Amino acid sequence: MPHALQEPAPSAATTAPPAYEVRTLGCQMNAHDSERITGLLENAGYVPALDRDPDLVVFNTCAVRENADNKLYGQLGQLAPVKCRNENMQIAVGGCLAQKDRATIVDRAPWVDVVFGTHNIGSLPVLLERARHNEAAQVEILEALETFPSALPTKREQAYAGWVSISVGCNNTCTFCIVPQLRGKEKDRRPGDILAEVQALVDSGAVEVTLLGQNVNSYGVEFGDRGAFAKLLRACGEIEGLERVRFTSPHPAAFTDDVIDAMAETPNVMPQLHMPLQSGSDRILRQMRRSYRSKKFLGILERVRERIPHAAITTDIIVGFPGETEQDFQDTLDVVAASEFSSAFTFQYSVRPGTPAGEMTDQVPAAVVKERFERLTALQDHISARLNRELVGTTAEVLVSAQSGRKSQSTHRLTGRGRDQRLVHFSVPEGSPAPRPGDVVTVPVTGAAAYHLLADPRDAAEYTLRRSRGGDAWEAAQAESCGAPSSAAAPGAVGLGMPTLRKP
Repeated sequence: MPHALQEPAPSAATTAPPAYEVRTLGCQMNAHDSERITGLLENAGYVPALDRDPDLVVFNTCAVRENADNKLYGQLGQLAPVKCRNENMQIAVGGCLAQKDRATIVDRAPWVDVVFGTHNIGSLPVLLERARHNEAAQVEILEALETFPSALPTKREQAYAGWVSISVGCNNTCTFCIVPQLRGKEKDRRPGDILAEVQALVDSGAVEVTLLGQNVNSYGVEFGDRGAFAKLLRACGEIEGLERVRFTSPHPAAFTDDVIDAMAETPNVMPQLHMPLQSGSDRILRQMRRSYRSKKFLGILERVRERIPHAAITTDIIVGFPGETEQDFQDTLDVVAASEFSSAFTFQYSVRPGTPAGEMTDQVPAAVVKERFERLTALQDHISARLNRELVGTTAEVLVSAQSGRKSQSTHRLTGRGRDQRLVHFSVPEGSPAPRPGDVVTVPVTGAAAYHLLADPRDAAEYTLRRSRGGDAWEAAQAESCGAPSSAAAPGAVGLGMPTLRKP
């Protein structure tokens, strides 16, 4: 939960530059957009609200599920009395929900100063100044992309890893999804621009890069090269110093063997794949306008595992789509059992106004959706736990993160991600050097639960530390910030829901 805000001391506004806080509600694409927002604000003279209440709060919103609406308006309601006490404070709302609701946000929360959309992130500083000057809310929503987000200033959340957008928007027409309406048709960046950004990240110390797009494997269609994504993965493999490459999210309908081959043959592309299923029922997939069927989906997984035997495959699943029968749901359970996902992001369907599915009359009762959801998560938890237990006795190469687990204070374990993206909590043997975030440790897997591995080396012989360029970059960032705490520990800091050590 965001920390409670108090009225700033009168001297703060006159002796210090304005402080900001960004609250991100949504996906990795939103989190990456928030890096752009923080870069824009700091270019405009704002500073992070690390040790005082913010003069500006920016919400970067999601519109995929109903609870995103509730979360935004709930937090806006909490800020209303703060704004009454401090009339100089500003509140801005951007992202997908802003693109959808537009002036409705100001109607429901008149204390909001700025509403901006997914296509004009770069306008935020000007809109804030205009709202202050005109003493009136500014609502500016564009229907087409103003500037490709990667051209904007960026403040990376992590020194040792970063996201790189390869495209924005989506050409699919899934009946449950409002994203194409809010982010527009797919626009692809040129390969040279993408690789230049990846190289710049590596030059600054990053050892891991995640390529982002609503549908990454359709990358290149706009400029006439359907093999462009596989070529891009192979090109990333040529960048010296780039140790880990990941991507999200692909679409089963457009996932081709040349991408599987590139994954298998490019050493720094990690053995991990996120492949959204959504439903295991062919009938429901047709209703969703998902242009693949369960047989095709399972065939993709089979080919991936033939080429990359130890790949960890994750997925997205929606429970309770309109018209879903018990047989449809059983089909989903059958596909989940056959797929053996390492983990799954499971969602109870919620009506999204403006989508074709939202207008369907055969909505599934909430109690039925909840009961099916519980059965699905129980099955997936069982599969995840079994797959993780099979890893006990192996070794894991872990990229250490800046964020520790919830029990780290009592367990004295650190946290990181394996090559297959599994979460690993590990301990450092007594007398052995501790790693920095961005360093790499090799440790034995000694225990497992459904969604994490435990690694407790018995002695120094079972523990290997490799100090990396990523760790050097993290250490340099800490020195430049004079030891400022990470946003995981500091009230009022920018939180993106990811490892949260900030690079100044």
